[in-house]
Amino acid sequence: MPFTAAQLVTGANYSLATYQKKDPIDQISINHPTLDWLVKNKEVSTFGNGSFKEPIFVSNSSNYQNYFGADQVSYNERDPVKWTNFNYYNNHDGFWFDEDRLLAAGIHISDGGDAVPTAVEKESLINLLSQSYRALKNGIQDALAIELLRDGSQSTKAVPGLASIVDPSPATGVVGGIDAATYTYWRNNANLGITAADVIAEMQQTWDDCMRYGGMTPDFIVAGQAFIDNYRKEAGVTINRQIEGGGNAKGGISLDPSVTNLYFHGVPIVWDPTFEVLDALLSTTTQTKTAYFLNSRAIKLRPVKGEWMRDRKPERLPDRYVHYFAKTSKYSLTTDKRNALAVLSIA
Repeated sequence: MPFTAAQLVTGANYSLATYQKKDPIDQISINHPTLDWLVKNKEVSTFGNGSFKEPIFVSNSSNYQNYFGADQVSYNERDPVKWTNFNYYNNHDGFWFDEDRLLAAGIHISDGGDAVPTAVEKESLINLLSQSYRALKNGIQDALAIELLRDGSQSTKAVPGLASIVDPSPATGVVGGIDAATYTYWRNNANLGITAADVIAEMQQTWDDCMRYGGMTPDFIVAGQAFIDNYRKEAGVTINRQIEGGGNAKGGISLDPSVTNLYFHGVPIVWDPTFEVLDALLSTTTQTKTAYFLNSRAIKLRPVKGEWMRDRKPERLPDRYVHYFAKTSKYSLTTDKRNALAVLSIA
């Protein structure tokens, strides 16, 4: 017996929780640590009139004076708070099946009100939808990971990402409605073209710069492969000797020249392969030489409430025997303290 169109939609939900076997081995997906970190620390937010506004403290406007006895003192009017203005952006990814594709998979669709699919048909549907949704999820992650690293200049409809908020040229450009050329407090730290031998000293200087205003210690360091290779070399951690049996085992000791983890001030330095993917996309070698010092309180991925990875199942078009499935999101990347963030690069 066939499926009804409504049962096909129900199966799309059911398949995600049910189908476990025959899962193909993924040959193409890579890790996206920056995206993972942003999603882990995301804050669902309300965008009134289409934008997110956050107050930032920008000036003490001090009227400090010394006086004695009956000396006259003065007062001033203060307006220490300025408001950011971040718009939200949309993404979409989806797939479709025409009824001949479904039929080839052993899935029949009925326009009638009642249908009782067989166990084989149910398994075929769950199989097909599960793998399609897996590809959908992975495709969204791949594209979003790249988009959130870029500055938004590739499209007016793309979110201004990390390269916009933590800009290699921090003294120019408008971020969140505030012009960095005018307001010096609204500039991230940038340390570019670092020579190989100076990488540790320059990282220390940039670390101190991030902590200068408000003492916000970076809690996430992410970098490209070339930057990490340079750091590993300069850190001098090239051989890790592991002694077996207290050094008395027959045959001597074992040597392991690999490095398990890299840290700076106790914060892991994480390699994000997406940096190299972006370099390949743009035909550059910039991202692989780049590192970011980030703080989870100072930069946020903000999905619009109720609009993060929303399942969409549009109605079938009257002139096509096709069934549609999609996911959409509305979101922004925001900051309330650019001077706690930094971008570094090696020459």
